[in-house]
Amino acid sequence: MKKNIIVIILGFFSYFTYSQDITDALRFSQDNLVGTARFSAMSGAFGALGGDFSSINVNPAGSAIFLNNQVALTLSTYNVKNKSNYFGNNDLENSTTADINQFGAVIVLKNTDKQSDWSKFSFLLNYENANNFDNIIFSSGTNTTNSIGEYFKYYANRNNGVSLLNLQTQPGESITDLYDYLGTRYGFGVQQAFLGYQAYIIDPAANYTESNRSYVSLVPTGGNYYQENYIKSNGYNGKLSFNASGQYKDKFYFGLNINSRFIDYTQKTVFYEDNSNNLVSGIQRLQFNNELTTYGNGISFQLGAIAKLNKQVRVGLAYESPTWYEISDRLSQGISSVSATATGELPTVRVNPMVINVYEPYNLSTPGKLTGSLAYIYKKSGLLSIDYSIKDYGTISFSPNDDFRDLNSEINNKLGLATELRIGGEFRIKALSLRAGYRTEKSPYINQTTIGNLTGYSSGLGYNFGGTKLDFTYSHSQRNYQKQFFNVGMTDFSNINSVMNNFTISMTFEL
Repeated sequence: MKKNIIVIILGFFSYFTYSQDITDALRFSQDNLVGTARFSAMSGAFGALGGDFSSINVNPAGSAIFLNNQVALTLSTYNVKNKSNYFGNNDLENSTTADINQFGAVIVLKNTDKQSDWSKFSFLLNYENANNFDNIIFSSGTNTTNSIGEYFKYYANRNNGVSLLNLQTQPGESITDLYDYLGTRYGFGVQQAFLGYQAYIIDPAANYTESNRSYVSLVPTGGNYYQENYIKSNGYNGKLSFNASGQYKDKFYFGLNINSRFIDYTQKTVFYEDNSNNLVSGIQRLQFNNELTTYGNGISFQLGAIAKLNKQVRVGLAYESPTWYEISDRLSQGISSVSATATGELPTVRVNPMVINVYEPYNLSTPGKLTGSLAYIYKKSGLLSIDYSIKDYGTISFSPNDDFRDLNSEINNKLGLATELRIGGEFRIKALSLRAGYRTEKSPYINQTTIGNLTGYSSGLGYNFGGTKLDFTYSHSQRNYQKQFFNVGMTDFSNINSVMNNFTISMTFEL
């Protein structure tokens, strides 16, 4: 039997009650260490070096270092291992994907005017997969205090509760019709209360009246709720850069990037809770499914300069503006539950509205970034490079501000200044290059625990065949963080140790 899916467009009030959180803000404000194999092998420490397609992500003046026209293509594999600890129980998930994560071309125009102080100009077009969202997290354990019932009860009791008349279908009205109506008229929060009520997870309290709307959870009290939370995400944050740069008096390099950003993100979550060991009437088991899809487009710019202090030493300074995004979300939900009475279990109740909520677009401004760089180049044998970046995550903001005032205030109070240190080196033996790098990035959270510090290492090699270069890289990074299952009601979290291992190969051709 074919099932029809209804798509409803929700106004901004409905969107706001769906509410983004700090996790969403950070997801689109952080970039992973990606790019060409040479760039990745040296942990991205290219702010004063240039001469690499991915170097313009740090300092746009880097394209002025190129000596001739080139094109490059990079392929990467992404492997993420997430070890979860939830109430003492450990789980491990492993996911691997492969993708073309960089391609670009640069044109170098040498100035034939001998009287000019500008020796050459470079124009570069480069695309990179700035962040790969492919990931799987699984957490399971026995929660000794909180049930998912608290999530639905929170939304039912919010703002003096919702009317029982809005939570039950009328003659001739389907669940789809009512879920559609509630979303359009009242927004996300009432839809959650509706799902909980229809699945018999919440019920009006004994003292419920229209002037005192209160609800209680039908999940038996006492704790020991076995819970599973499965999260699978897919997608990318792409970055297309239009770059122009110039070399002045053979000592100074200046550059500008105009960046177009793209978001394509899908997250599927399945939450399961089993309370059957309590052997009392009420909810015994339930499963709550959500699928969120996010699309967005943004724009930013970068300015940078590199100066040669002498033949061996270069310094660089670069600024990256915030990225100004317009983002839209789509959400679909479904829930099933099994209840029991003194005589045994009742049939499974399934609430599947078959509705896709389409929320009105909103704006997100990510933090800007300032990077200082130093590089030492020893003849043609090797080099050492250091980058130091500063980024204030407390400046992230959603808009319209009046509608996101509470969230923006929370971001400002919980997030702060984060620094990043990248160190890279290269040693050349004729046509063979050996490379290594190290990086550390501080937590964006003031408390340093919700998300911990990131540490990464990398190594690689490259071979110059003349007009063609082939480069390989292995990079490793790890970070600990807390993954909260729900924003309200049941706010317990699992502790995640996330380890990423990437392999990258790049081909560069001189034209």
